[in-house]
Amino acid sequence: MAGLSLFLLLALLAGVALVLTSGPHVAPEREDGVTPGAVDPAGAVRALAALERAVGERQDPGAGPEDVAHIVANARRLRVTDFSLRYIDATAPADDEGRWRAAVEATWRFAGFDTEVARAELEVALRSAPSSPSGPSFRDGVVIESVGGAGRAPLWLATAVQVRRTPETLVLVAESADDAPRYAALARAAVPVVRRVLPSWRPRLVVEVPASSRDLDRALGAEPGTYAGIAAVTATVDGSRDRGAPTHVLVNPEEYDRLRRSGAQVVMSHEAVHVATGVATSSMPLWLLEGFADYVALRDVDLPVSTTGAQIVRQVRERGAPRALPDVRAFDVANGGLGAVYESAWLAAVVLAERAGEAGLVEVYESVRDGEDLDAVLDRIAGWDVDALTTAWRERLRDLAA
Repeated sequence: MAGLSLFLLLALLAGVALVLTSGPHVAPEREDGVTPGAVDPAGAVRALAALERAVGERQDPGAGPEDVAHIVANARRLRVTDFSLRYIDATAPADDEGRWRAAVEATWRFAGFDTEVARAELEVALRSAPSSPSGPSFRDGVVIESVGGAGRAPLWLATAVQVRRTPETLVLVAESADDAPRYAALARAAVPVVRRVLPSWRPRLVVEVPASSRDLDRALGAEPGTYAGIAAVTATVDGSRDRGAPTHVLVNPEEYDRLRRSGAQVVMSHEAVHVATGVATSSMPLWLLEGFADYVALRDVDLPVSTTGAQIVRQVRERGAPRALPDVRAFDVANGGLGAVYESAWLAAVVLAERAGEAGLVEVYESVRDGEDLDAVLDRIAGWDVDALTTAWRERLRDLAA
């Protein structure tokens, strides 16, 4: 008792106001019934289940949660299946308006295109809401305000999208964009380009077009600015390294829309090669991965090498031929001259095709993708090793620059 009295005396002298209670502190309720600072896991679970049912039952968007009605509408157009939302935990306390955030594990799949389920941990914005006097509704208890906050925000969950579908292509474009038909046409045209070299491919090409470079970063769960200088990228939609994970082409409209029609088609066909060959998670040498994709995309383009290889030819004239095939560091987007790097990789694939034939190039690519040693594969198919290929490639670069 003496110790407690001394503590109280010191506190009062310091000007500290103390409130002694017999139980945990609970913030007072406001007039609308919301308790500031309180999270409601049980309410969140109910709200997530309601959204899950609305998607699974393909409800009319007007019958679903108001703040995420676009998710229900998108799901109907995209034929989303295997959709689930599992509450994990709150990631921050509620603010004075009853808003808070939670980590949620989501699964989904686009029927007819994705053979496996995407699985990702997303951030969901929630708001505690008062009960309706007219009875239960989607807006009672906890309301879902958005799916995908900090971190990954898949396009179809983050915003309303336009959808263009054929049996072989599925294109989803942020609703704010006005060129969905153009992207759909480019995707359709990419299919026969790839099949001329890879006739066994059964096309299931999905292309996603966010509204901006920033939204592309969010869709991929990347730091802001990561893909600022990239026109398009092929990636697993949930960020996993599983080779079976759904793999889509994601476009950066701020870069892609600057391309002329022919350039835009080459980029789309290039990315379609990555989808067709399942290399979004491959560890194969990037010069082969990217060079092969450009080989396919440029194979029937009626342009001279002075155009398709202009940047690397200019570089060779100024600095001489590179000493080695481009490595991971050369393909770093932070480095300048990325165009010349891609062109040099393409020319390496061209030189290899001239040596081993197109079928030989395809066999080298697929064998290395599947884990075989590059030198062993080159020796078996082309009678070369990497050093011999590099020598022939450097000679071609010097000839073009001469």
